[in-house]
Amino acid sequence: MTRIEGREIYDGDVVHLEVDRVRFPDGSEGELEIVRHPGGAAVVPLRQPDGEAGAEPSVLLLRQYRYAAGGHIWEVPAGKLSDGEDPEACALRELEEEAGVRAGSLRRLTSILTTPGFCDERLHLFLATELEDVPTDHEDSEFIERREVPVSRALEMVESGGIEDAKSVAALLYAARFTDALEAGVGADRDRSG
Repeated sequence: MTRIEGREIYDGDVVHLEVDRVRFPDGSEGELEIVRHPGGAAVVPLRQPDGEAGAEPSVLLLRQYRYAAGGHIWEVPAGKLSDGEDPEACALRELEEEAGVRAGSLRRLTSILTTPGFCDERLHLFLATELEDVPTDHEDSEFIERREVPVSRALEMVESGGIEDAKSVAALLYAARFTDALEAGVGADRDRSG
Protein backbone atom coordinates (compact mmCIF):
# COMPACT_ATOMS: atom_id res chain seq x y z
CA MET A 1 0.00 0.00 0.00
CA THR A 2 1.11 3.53 -0.70
CA ARG A 3 0.20 6.48 1.50
CA ILE A 4 -1.21 9.30 -0.62
CA GLU A 5 -1.97 11.75 2.17
CA GLY A 6 -2.92 11.84 5.81
CA ARG A 7 -4.66 14.05 8.29
CA GLU A 8 -4.28 14.24 12.02
CA ILE A 9 -7.44 13.70 14.03
CA TYR A 10 -6.02 13.70 17.56
CA ASP A 11 -2.60 14.37 19.08
CA GLY A 12 -2.44 13.09 22.67
CA ASP A 13 0.22 12.30 25.27
CA VAL A 14 0.14 8.56 24.55
CA VAL A 15 -1.41 8.10 21.12
CA HIS A 16 -1.94 10.04 17.94
CA LEU A 17 -4.83 9.26 15.58
CA GLU A 18 -4.49 9.81 11.84
CA VAL A 19 -6.66 9.01 8.85
CA ASP A 20 -4.51 8.12 5.85
CA ARG A 21 -5.64 7.99 2.25
CA VAL A 22 -3.87 5.00 0.71
CA ARG A 23 -3.54 3.24 -2.63
CA PHE A 24 -4.19 -0.48 -2.23
CA PRO A 25 -2.22 -3.14 -4.14
CA ASP A 26 -5.02 -3.44 -6.73
CA GLY A 27 -4.83 0.30 -7.54
CA SER A 28 -8.01 1.30 -5.70
CA GLU A 29 -7.93 3.97 -2.99
CA GLY A 30 -9.41 4.17 0.49
CA GLU A 31 -8.98 5.58 3.97
CA LEU A 32 -7.45 3.81 6.94
CA GLU A 33 -7.55 4.95 10.58
CA ILE A 34 -4.13 4.56 12.20
CA VAL A 35 -3.22 4.94 15.85
CA ARG A 36 0.40 6.11 16.05
CA HIS A 37 2.28 5.10 19.20
CA PRO A 38 5.98 5.62 20.04
CA GLY A 39 6.38 1.99 21.08
CA GLY A 40 7.61 0.61 24.33
CA ALA A 41 9.47 -2.07 26.21
CA ALA A 42 8.31 -4.92 28.43
CA VAL A 43 10.56 -6.99 30.66
CA VAL A 44 10.26 -10.34 32.42
CA PRO A 45 12.10 -10.02 35.75
CA LEU A 46 13.47 -13.50 36.52
CA ARG A 47 14.92 -14.24 39.95
CA GLN A 48 17.11 -17.32 40.25
CA PRO A 49 16.90 -19.26 43.55
CA ASP A 50 19.71 -18.62 46.05
CA GLY A 51 21.68 -21.86 45.97
CA GLU A 52 18.69 -24.10 46.65
CA ALA A 53 19.14 -27.38 44.78
CA GLY A 54 16.19 -28.01 42.49
CA ALA A 55 14.49 -24.73 43.41
CA GLU A 56 12.49 -23.08 40.67
CA PRO A 57 13.19 -19.54 39.40
CA SER A 58 10.50 -16.97 40.07
CA VAL A 59 9.15 -14.06 38.06
CA LEU A 60 7.97 -10.69 39.35
CA LEU A 61 4.46 -9.83 38.18
CA LEU A 62 2.54 -6.61 38.63
CA ARG A 63 -1.15 -6.39 39.42
CA GLN A 64 -2.09 -3.04 37.99
CA TYR A 65 -5.33 -1.14 37.64
CA ARG A 66 -6.06 -0.51 33.95
CA TYR A 67 -9.04 1.70 33.23
CA ALA A 68 -9.36 0.49 29.61
CA ALA A 69 -9.44 -3.13 30.81
CA GLY A 70 -12.12 -2.37 33.38
CA GLY A 71 -10.09 -3.25 36.47
CA HIS A 72 -6.94 -4.93 37.72
CA ILE A 73 -4.84 -7.15 35.46
CA TRP A 74 -1.57 -9.06 35.86
CA GLU A 75 1.35 -7.82 33.77
CA VAL A 76 5.10 -7.77 33.43
CA PRO A 77 6.73 -4.34 33.90
CA ALA A 78 6.43 -2.24 30.76
CA GLY A 79 6.29 1.30 29.55
CA LYS A 80 6.27 3.73 26.67
CA LEU A 81 9.46 4.86 24.98
CA SER A 82 10.36 8.49 25.58
CA ASP A 83 11.47 10.56 22.58
CA GLY A 84 14.68 9.05 21.23
CA GLU A 85 14.92 6.52 24.08
CA ASP A 86 16.59 3.19 23.43
CA PRO A 87 14.26 0.22 24.15
CA GLU A 88 16.86 -1.32 26.51
CA ALA A 89 17.03 1.91 28.54
CA CYS A 90 13.23 1.98 28.69
CA ALA A 91 13.09 -1.62 29.93
CA LEU A 92 15.63 -0.92 32.67
CA ARG A 93 13.84 2.29 33.71
CA GLU A 94 10.40 0.67 33.87
CA LEU A 95 11.79 -2.30 35.77
CA GLU A 96 13.05 0.00 38.50
CA GLU A 97 10.10 2.42 38.54
CA GLU A 98 7.29 -0.15 38.44
CA ALA A 99 8.73 -3.35 39.94
CA GLY A 100 11.36 -1.93 42.27
CA VAL A 101 14.27 -4.00 40.95
CA ARG A 102 17.49 -3.23 39.09
CA ALA A 103 18.77 -5.79 36.59
CA GLY A 104 22.40 -6.87 36.58
CA SER A 105 21.81 -8.56 33.24
CA LEU A 106 19.32 -7.82 30.46
CA ARG A 107 18.68 -9.99 27.40
CA ARG A 108 16.68 -8.89 24.39
CA LEU A 109 14.08 -11.49 23.48
CA THR A 110 12.18 -10.12 20.47
CA SER A 111 9.91 -7.33 19.27
CA ILE A 112 6.18 -7.61 18.64
CA LEU A 113 3.50 -5.55 16.92
CA THR A 114 0.68 -5.26 19.43
CA THR A 115 -2.32 -4.56 17.19
CA PRO A 116 -1.14 -4.14 13.56
CA GLY A 117 -4.67 -3.91 12.17
CA PHE A 118 -4.94 -0.29 13.30
CA CYS A 119 -1.87 0.65 15.36
CA ASP A 120 1.87 0.94 14.65
CA GLU A 121 2.94 0.22 18.27
CA ARG A 122 6.00 -2.03 18.50
CA LEU A 123 7.00 -3.47 21.88
CA HIS A 124 10.51 -4.70 22.60
CA LEU A 125 10.59 -7.67 24.98
CA PHE A 126 13.43 -8.37 27.41
CA LEU A 127 14.43 -10.86 30.09
CA ALA A 128 16.09 -9.41 33.21
CA THR A 129 18.19 -11.39 35.68
CA GLU A 130 20.56 -10.70 38.60
CA LEU A 131 17.87 -8.60 40.28
CA GLU A 132 18.56 -6.17 43.10
CA ASP A 133 15.71 -4.52 45.04
CA VAL A 134 15.45 -0.73 44.74
CA PRO A 135 12.69 1.76 45.62
CA THR A 136 9.79 2.05 43.18
CA ASP A 137 8.82 5.36 41.58
CA HIS A 138 5.17 5.00 40.55
CA GLU A 139 3.38 7.76 38.66
CA ASP A 140 0.31 9.28 40.34
CA SER A 141 -1.96 7.33 37.95
CA GLU A 142 -0.26 3.98 38.63
CA PHE A 143 -1.76 1.65 41.22
CA ILE A 144 0.55 -1.35 41.31
CA GLU A 145 1.01 -4.39 43.54
CA ARG A 146 4.10 -6.55 42.99
CA ARG A 147 4.05 -10.31 43.47
CA GLU A 148 6.81 -12.89 43.00
CA VAL A 149 5.59 -16.25 41.71
CA PRO A 150 7.35 -19.41 40.49
CA VAL A 151 7.80 -19.46 36.70
CA SER A 152 5.52 -22.52 36.48
CA ARG A 153 2.76 -20.58 38.29
CA ALA A 154 3.11 -17.61 35.91
CA LEU A 155 2.79 -19.96 32.94
CA GLU A 156 -0.28 -21.59 34.54
CA MET A 157 -1.77 -18.09 34.87
CA VAL A 158 -1.20 -17.57 31.13
CA GLU A 159 -2.81 -20.91 30.31
CA SER A 160 -5.83 -20.35 32.57
CA GLY A 161 -6.45 -16.78 31.42
CA GLY A 162 -5.32 -15.26 34.72
CA ILE A 163 -2.82 -13.27 32.66
CA GLU A 164 -4.54 -11.96 29.56
CA ASP A 165 -2.43 -8.91 28.77
CA ALA A 166 -0.96 -9.65 25.30
CA LYS A 167 2.53 -8.23 25.90
CA SER A 168 2.83 -10.19 29.14
CA VAL A 169 1.60 -13.42 27.56
CA ALA A 170 4.08 -13.03 24.69
CA ALA A 171 6.97 -12.04 26.96
CA LEU A 172 6.41 -14.86 29.46
CA LEU A 173 5.99 -17.56 26.81
CA TYR A 174 9.01 -16.32 24.88
CA ALA A 175 11.13 -16.03 28.04
CA ALA A 176 10.17 -19.56 29.11
CA ARG A 177 12.22 -20.85 26.18
CA PHE A 178 15.37 -19.40 27.76
CA THR A 179 14.93 -20.45 31.39
CA ASP A 180 16.92 -23.70 31.06
CA ALA A 181 19.73 -21.97 29.18
CA LEU A 182 19.98 -19.26 31.84
CA GLU A 183 20.08 -21.81 34.66
CA ALA A 184 22.91 -23.63 32.89
CA GLY A 185 24.81 -20.38 32.39
CA VAL A 186 24.53 -20.53 28.61
CA GLY A 187 23.44 -17.56 26.52
CA ALA A 188 24.32 -14.12 25.36
CA ASP A 189 23.21 -11.98 28.30
CA ARG A 190 24.53 -8.46 28.19
CA ASP A 191 26.19 -7.61 31.50
CA ARG A 192 24.59 -4.48 32.99
CA SER A 193 26.56 -4.46 36.24
CA GLY A 194 28.99 -1.76 37.29
